[in-house]
Amino acid sequence: MSNPIPTPASTDAATMAAQICHQIQSIFSLQLPNNLSPPLDVLTTELATLRGRVFVYGVGREGLMMKAFCMRLFHLGLSAHVVGDMTTPPATSGDLLLASAGPGDFSTVSALCRVAKNAGARVVLITAKPDAESEARRCADSVVFVPAQTMADREEDRIAGEVRLPMGSLYEGALFVLFEMVVIKLAEVIGQSPAKMRARHTNLE
Repeated sequence: MSNPIPTPASTDAATMAAQICHQIQSIFSLQLPNNLSPPLDVLTTELATLRGRVFVYGVGREGLMMKAFCMRLFHLGLSAHVVGDMTTPPATSGDLLLASAGPGDFSTVSALCRVAKNAGARVVLITAKPDAESEARRCADSVVFVPAQTMADREEDRIAGEVRLPMGSLYEGALFVLFEMVVIKLAEVIGQSPAKMRARHTNLE
């Protein structure tokens, strides 16, 4: 059966998708400050050397990206937990908290980073504003810098015909892509095949 002839609507969708993907791709092409390592390297190293449990937290759509990442970390065989779930255990020494605060700070993120730090856990802050003055930043043992527009940034007027992700969508989309790259790299490092990952997927669906 021959492929259908693209309609103008599908062509527009393909163009929009290409522009959006290019915006996300460009985030990972930017030159980072000398004091910050590539986000893929930071997260892969932190997780590959982890001996305890990993906890994730984020608010809003950032939180959804963190939850999706947590699911894949579980599939990789890690003891992974979403902060706030009823079955989440306490954080202790040897554990890791991955917290996202795109604009640099959220009150809940700072509070949880402080609690985790006081409990002896390692804290990794994922953010677009690594120089923000916040308790989360002060608690962080390591920073994952994702240089993308967030909710806190002023949006410029769009040029006619231009596709530009609104509000914090660029940061959130970059998180999704970053986390998928981490899963691929981490699976190689710790020796997890697709079959092993799939075997850990729930059958209660």
